[in-house]
Amino acid sequence: MAKRIQLVLTQDIIKLGKSGDLVEVAPGYARNYLIPKSLATRATPSILKQVERRREVERQRQLELKQQAQEQKAALEKVDNLRIAKQVGEAEAIFGTVTTQEVAEVIQQTTGLEVDRRGITLPDISKLGTYEAEIKLYTDVTAKVSIQVVAS
Repeated sequence: MAKRIQLVLTQDIIKLGKSGDLVEVAPGYARNYLIPKSLATRATPSILKQVERRREVERQRQLELKQQAQEQKAALEKVDNLRIAKQVGEAEAIFGTVTTQEVAEVIQQTTGLEVDRRGITLPDISKLGTYEAEIKLYTDVTAKVSIQVVAS
């Protein structure tokens, strides 16, 4: 059986790894495909040091993003409730629905924080009342805010 070769990927490769990953592959795969197409380079001590430095910088950046998300969570949870005005029909049923875009805009207006609407999870809102929305700020940081739907 042939010895495997260690390479550092320079691009993301499906089923193999992400850019900067250290992988072990068959010599033929490395020699005939990965290295000629500049998808990977041989793992030398200097390249391994560069990869380690990049990982450390990325880890610091992720730590900083998580810290910012924690601060945003604290600021969002201080807000008592957000008011969204909607047109109302019979039996306090609202016309249309409350969208994540509307919630993001209300948060922007009241707190001044930018929140990605794709991270907002809303319950089914069809009547006037108070509802709880969950906002995902980071992978393991979520904030809960109270949304009050009122008649306009």
